[in-house]
Amino acid sequence: MEIPHIEVGILFASTIQFRLNGRYTYNNKIYQGEYQIRRQGKLYLLKQLDNEEQLMLPLQFQPEDYANNDFDLQNVTIGIQFHWERQENQKFKGSLRIIDEGFHLTAINCLPLEEYLLSVISSEMKATSGLELLKAHAVISRSWLLAQKAKAAQTKENYCSCHQTADEYIRWYDREDHQHFDVCADDHCQRYQGVSKAYTPTVRKAMAATRGEVLIYHDEICDARFSKCCGGITERFENTWEPIAHPYLDTIQDSAQPFSLQDLSIEESARQWILSTPPAFCNTHDSQILSGVLNDYDLETTHFFRWQETLSQTEASCLIQEKLGIDVGLVTDLIPIERGSSGRLIFLKIIGSKRTLTIGKELVIRKALSPTHLYSSAFIIDKKGDNFLLRGAGWGHGVGLCQIGAAVMDAQGYSYREILQHYFKGSKITKIYE
Repeated sequence: MEIPHIEVGILFASTIQFRLNGRYTYNNKIYQGEYQIRRQGKLYLLKQLDNEEQLMLPLQFQPEDYANNDFDLQNVTIGIQFHWERQENQKFKGSLRIIDEGFHLTAINCLPLEEYLLSVISSEMKATSGLELLKAHAVISRSWLLAQKAKAAQTKENYCSCHQTADEYIRWYDREDHQHFDVCADDHCQRYQGVSKAYTPTVRKAMAATRGEVLIYHDEICDARFSKCCGGITERFENTWEPIAHPYLDTIQDSAQPFSLQDLSIEESARQWILSTPPAFCNTHDSQILSGVLNDYDLETTHFFRWQETLSQTEASCLIQEKLGIDVGLVTDLIPIERGSSGRLIFLKIIGSKRTLTIGKELVIRKALSPTHLYSSAFIIDKKGDNFLLRGAGWGHGVGLCQIGAAVMDAQGYSYREILQHYFKGSKITKIYE
C-alpha cells in the first residue's frame, strides 16, 4: 500500500490571508509572498500589496521545493466553540487549496499522511510527551483517519445523524459533516496545527517506530477514538455516535487492577460513581505528567477527573434556545432518561414552561447546557432553589483511549503496545505500508 495523501480543512472565513514562503506554482505561474483572497461577484480577488488578480476557484498552490517551502495561514481558529477557543497564525507544509463552500472560503492543506500525523501527535498532545504515549497516539490517529476515509467511500444513502420531532432533538457529530475534504484540523476530528507546534526528536522517533502501523479488528482498520480523560471508565461507541457496536470500543476500567463497580446505566449507581474518586490511571494531579502531555491551553482546565458547574433556570433556558434554536420556556427540571456504561448521559429530558424536550446524544447535551461545552455528559443533577448543580466526571466523550490515562501508563513503564491493548481490547497492531 502506498502512503495516502490527506486533505485537511484548516481555515473557514470570508477572507483568507496567507503567506507563501518560497516559490509556489498555480496554473503555470509563480506565486510567493503575502496574499489575501476574497469573493468578488462570481470571481475571486487575489491581492498582493498593490497587485490584484481575478481568479476562479478552486485553486491550488504547489510548492516547488517541498522540503524547504511552507506557507502561513493567519487567524486560524482553534478549539472552535470550546472553552479554550482562540486564534493562531499557523505554518504548514505541502500544498494549499482554496475553495468556496458557500457560506465561506475554505483553506485546505494537502500533504502525505505521515507528514500530517507528525503534526497531529504534536498538536493533540505536547511534543514533550513520553515516547510510548506518542507511539500509541500515532497508531490510533493513523487508524482513525484511514477508517474515516474508508467510511466516506461507502454508500450512505440511508445514513442520518439527526432526528428531530416536536418532542425530541437527537443528533451526533462525526466525519460526515465534512464533504469537501477528508478531515478538519480541530477537535471535531483531530487537532492538526501544522508545523506551528514544536516537533522534537522524540516525536520523530515515535513516528519512525510506528510507521504504517494501524489497529486491526477482524481484518478491518479500527475506528480508533480517543478523549482527554475518561473519568475512570470508558464509554461504548454506539452510545456516542451511530448505533453500531465496535467490540474494540467497549467499556473498560482505566486501572491496572479491576475495582468494584455497579451498573452505571442505573441512576443511583452513576451518582455514587461520579461522587467517588476511584484509583484510575487518569485520576492524577502529577504536575510533571500533566505539563508534559497537555498543551498550554489544555492546562487552563484544572479540574477534569471530577468537576462541577452551576446553572440557573434562566441561563439554561437561554442556552437551549441559543444552542438548539428551540424555545422550551423557563427550564424547571432536567431529568436523566438514559445513561451509557460509563455513566454518561445519552438522553436528557428538559422540562420547560412551554414544552418538554428530550435531547441527545452526549455532545448535544454538553453544548446545550454550557456557553461552550460541559466537560462531559457524565454528570448528575441536583436542583438547588432556582439553580441546577451539575457534578461530573471526565473530560470528553470517553470512548477509546484516555489521553491522560495513557500518559500515566507511559510514566509507569507500559509500552505503547500494552497501552493500546488496554484501551482497544481484541485489536491487533498491523503494519500496512513501509
